[in-house]
Amino acid sequence: QVQVVESGGGLVQAGGSLRLSCAASGTIFRINDLGWYRRAPGKQRELVATITSAGTTNYADSVKGRFTISRDNAKNTVYLQMNSLKPEDTAVYYCNTRDWRGDYWGQGTQVTVSS
Repeated sequence: QVQVVESGGGLVQAGGSLRLSCAASGTIFRINDLGWYRRAPGKQRELVATITSAGTTNYADSVKGRFTISRDNAKNTVYLQMNSLKPEDTAVYYCNTRDWRGDYWGQGTQVTVSS
């Protein structure tokens, strides 16, 4: 029943920007904690940013100061604004939402940063 759909990925040159969006349905979005994760080729999935139901944010050190996570509860959407992109940011980015039933993941959206 819970559906999580990411969008906004693409190909961008180093130094450029992208904004990822994640829309969730089938869950009480406003009370859910949310996160963005990424998996680069040949690497384990890593946490990028989280935002709680109260709006508290945390970021991986590698993206701090460049990425911003935000949420719009009225739209059931969480965003990841990515600025000053680097080739090492290249990965599939996944959105996660958690409720009492478990964790739910989107299909991922590819971000490729060329040098």
